[in-house]
Amino acid sequence: MATTTESWREKATAKRESLDSLIPESWRLKEPVPSPEKQRDLTGKFLWQYLSDREIEITEANATEIVKHTTTGDWTAEEVTKAFCHRASLAHQIVNCLHEIFFDAAIESAKALDAYYAEHKAPIGPLHGLPISLKDQFHVKGVETTMGYVGWMGTFQGEKGTGREKVFESEMVRELRALGAVLYCKTSVPHTLMSGETVNNIIGYTWNPKNRNLSCGGSSGGEGALIGMKGSPLGFGTDIGGSIRIPAAFCGLYGIRPSSGRMPYEGMANSMDGQNTVLSVVGPLSSTVGGLRLAMKSLLSQQPWLHDPLVHEIPWREEQEQQIFDLISPGTSGKGGLTFGIIESDGVVTPHPPVRRAMKMVVEALERLGHKVVKWNPPSHKRGNQILLTTWAYDGGHDVHGAFNLSGEPMADQVKQSYGDAAQEQMNASQISATNVAKREFQKEYMEYWNGTKELTGTGRPIDAVIAPLAPFAAARPKGYKYYGYSTFVNLLDYPSCVIPVTTADQSTDVMDKDFVPLSDEDKGIAELYDAAIYDGAHVAVQLIGRRLQEEKVLAMAEYVGNAISGTSGHAAPSEKL
Repeated sequence: MATTTESWREKATAKRESLDSLIPESWRLKEPVPSPEKQRDLTGKFLWQYLSDREIEITEANATEIVKHTTTGDWTAEEVTKAFCHRASLAHQIVNCLHEIFFDAAIESAKALDAYYAEHKAPIGPLHGLPISLKDQFHVKGVETTMGYVGWMGTFQGEKGTGREKVFESEMVRELRALGAVLYCKTSVPHTLMSGETVNNIIGYTWNPKNRNLSCGGSSGGEGALIGMKGSPLGFGTDIGGSIRIPAAFCGLYGIRPSSGRMPYEGMANSMDGQNTVLSVVGPLSSTVGGLRLAMKSLLSQQPWLHDPLVHEIPWREEQEQQIFDLISPGTSGKGGLTFGIIESDGVVTPHPPVRRAMKMVVEALERLGHKVVKWNPPSHKRGNQILLTTWAYDGGHDVHGAFNLSGEPMADQVKQSYGDAAQEQMNASQISATNVAKREFQKEYMEYWNGTKELTGTGRPIDAVIAPLAPFAAARPKGYKYYGYSTFVNLLDYPSCVIPVTTADQSTDVMDKDFVPLSDEDKGIAELYDAAIYDGAHVAVQLIGRRLQEEKVLAMAEYVGNAISGTSGHAAPSEKL
C-alpha cells in the first residue's frame, strides 16, 4: 500500500506541476497572495494590478457586451482570448480553479476566427470570439478529463487504450465551436462530483474568491470561482443536486439549472452514468441573465435534438419570454402582474441570517412594485429529498469507489460523508422501480399543489414562480456542507431554477437571533456553523423556480427580479435579448 500511496501522490503532484507550467512566466505571480485574514476578497481591483488597461476593459465586459464587439469586428477574437487567458491564470494561482489549460490552442482558434471575419466580413456565429470555460466533465481534444480522479489521468474515463483519449469531444463542445466560441480551459470539480464543496487530490481546495474563508461551492465550483473573478465571461456546469446553482450563489453569479432534455449532455463524463431516475443536466453560469440567454438560445439554434437522443425538440421560444414581459409592462397590464410563492424555510433547516435578509429584500422589492407574494406550503420537501437521495445510492457507491481504487487515492471527507469507506450492497430492480414510482407520485402531487394556487393569486393563473433559498448559508465553510435540501428538491421535480445574486453578508446586520430555537439536531448543527465575522462580505443569493421546461419564462423573471433588487430597469432591452 505504501507504494500505491506514493504513486498517487506522485501522479497528482506531476499533474499539478504540469498545469502550472502551462501558465506563461510573465503571468505568474511573483509575490505570495495575501492571507484571508489580511484580505479575504481578491476579486475586482485586486486583480487589476496584474492586468493592462486594455485587458481590464475586455475582461470587465459581460458576455453580451463582448459578442457585440467581436461579432462586428470592433474587437479581435485573439485579443479577447489572450485577455481572458491571462485573467484565468491569475484566478487559478489564487483559488485553485483550473484542471486543464489549453491557452495556445485557444489563441490559434481565435486567430482562425479573425481570419474568417477578415475574409467574410461576418462572424461564424453568435458566439464568435467569446471565450467559454467548461467544467471538467466535457471532453475536449488535446486535454484530459480527470473529473478530479488521479486514477483517470492518462485514460478515457478510467479506461486505458480506448482510442478516445484526448481525441473524443462532447456534443456540446462541437456545437460551441460551430457557434464561434473559443474554448480555453476546464475548471475544477470535487472528485465524484457529489459535493457542494470543490476539493480533490490533484489541485486541492478551490476557495471562494469573494471570501476565502468559505467554499466556492460545487460541484461546478471551478466555474463559479473563475467567472466570479472574471477569468471567464461565460461557462458551463452540470447539476444533479445543485451543482450549477450552488457555485453561482456562492460566487455572486446567475446560473440556471434547466429541466432535463433542454441542453445536450451527450458525450460528457459523469458519475453513476446510467442512473436515469434523476438526470444530471448541463447549464450556463454568467454575471448576467443576458449571458445565460445568449448561451441557451445559441445552442438551441444548433438543433441539439438531432445529435443527442435525450434532448427535446424545443427551439428557443421568444413568445414565452414575451408573456412575462407583457405581465410586467406598465403599458400592457400595469403593476402587479406576477405572483410568487415564497419559501422562507423548508421546515427542516433554518436559513442563516444573511439568507433570511436576502429573502426579505426580494419580497419587499416585489411588493414595492405591486406584485403579489404568497406563502408556499407544498408537499413535504423532506419526503421528496429522501426519494432523491435514494437514487444516489442505487449502486451502493460501487462506481465512485471503483474510481478511487484505480489509484489508491483517499476520498475527501466531503465525499466520504455520503459514500463511506467502502461500497455497500446495490439496490435491486424492484427497489429502483419503487423509487421511480415514488418520484412520479411526488411530482404529480407537487404539480397539483401548484395548479391549486390559482385560487390564491387573484390573477386567474397559478403562481408564476417560487422564490427560495438555494442553501441555508451564504456559502459553505470547509467541510460544513451538511444539508442539501434547499437545492435537491428542484432536481427531483425536474424544474428549471435560476440563481439571482441579492446582497452580501454584513456582520453588523446579520446577527443570529438570541431567541433562536432549532427545529432539530440537524438544524442546530447548521446554525452553529454561522459566524457573522467569518461570513462578512460573502455573496448572498436566492433561486427562482419555474415549471418544467419553462426556461424562457424563468430567465425573464430572474432578470426582472434581479433588476428589481438592484433598482435598474424592469427587463432587458431588445438588444440584450440576443
